[in-house]
Amino acid sequence: MFRESYEYILSQAKGSLQKIDRESAIKAVDIIKNARAVFVYGSGRSGLVGKFFAMRLVQLGLIAYFVGETITPVVKKEDAVVLISNTGKTKSTILVADIARRIGARVIVITSDSHSPLARLADLVISIQPENSRKDLAPLGTLFEISTVIFLDSLIAELMQVLNQSEEDMKSRHAIWV
Repeated sequence: MFRESYEYILSQAKGSLQKIDRESAIKAVDIIKNARAVFVYGSGRSGLVGKFFAMRLVQLGLIAYFVGETITPVVKKEDAVVLISNTGKTKSTILVADIARRIGARVIVITSDSHSPLARLADLVISIQPENSRKDLAPLGTLFEISTVIFLDSLIAELMQVLNQSEEDMKSRHAIWV
């Protein structure tokens, strides 16, 4: 079951990522690189995925925060907000999107439902829609979460190139190397 599961997860993640429009990824990179600060949020496992991404943004030398942490400042108009929600119906994530929209910040939503309440609040929607016919191999939101991690780490690679950052540059901002 173990091998069957990881092979299934990898193949389904690859399939869902291949459906993402490259232009949407480039727009996300543009919004992020031009933001004063980037705020990331998701609830539950989507939040853990968001924390991975926020950490990489900091290692790139960008100002980034995870919404809800005690040291997170207020979102401002010049900021970007990246929200992650499989269903696009998570109330706390919708609340963050609503606040960000009222302030005038740019909102990027990553969701499997491009017509969800959360998606309707976005400036840019990245739709990651894995098809899961084997819930015994990938229960709950596993395929969305894994696909989102890979997508966001791929955005980091694009940002590295655009910002002219190397792994050595990132390593110098990595807590373990200080």
